[in-house]
Amino acid sequence: MSIKAVHLLFITLATLLALGFGVWCVQFQPAGNRALYVGLGAVSFAAAAGLVAYGVWFIRKLKREGML
Repeated sequence: MSIKAVHLLFITLATLLALGFGVWCVQFQPAGNRALYVGLGAVSFAAAAGLVAYGVWFIRKLKREGML
């Protein structure tokens, strides 16, 4: 497996982990720390969006350089 494939796999897994954590934070919300968990969920969703954007940029870069 090439380093490019490992990089794409890592980006995909990190995105799924961020989305899963965000969903968990939004659903969990204990009585005393509701705002904290909603905030953590929002940060996690933003990180997932950033990872998706980075993954798209990386794939376009590979195509542009003829490596994909």
